[in-house]
Amino acid sequence: MICLEQGKVFLDSRKILTISGVNKINRFDSEEFLIDTSLGFLKVKGSDLALGKLDNNTGETVIKGNINSLMYLNHKKGNKESFIKKVFK
Repeated sequence: MICLEQGKVFLDSRKILTISGVNKINRFDSEEFLIDTSLGFLKVKGSDLALGKLDNNTGETVIKGNINSLMYLNHKKGNKESFIKKVFK
């Protein structure tokens, strides 16, 4: 897959969400999407959500519906360095 633009998120009137840099949609239903993007996992929550467009060649995805929240998830496991930094502050 060739991603022409990476990491752009555009929300129009909380009804149409356009995302670039999409690698894969891991799961979705009418209330939540979990999307693997070039910047990490993106969780989209709302109601009446539907996939409007998925272009595997450009990595662009459009989600339509009532969008309530967008959140990037951080899945770093066992980051010992940050724990040590916290102890010695």
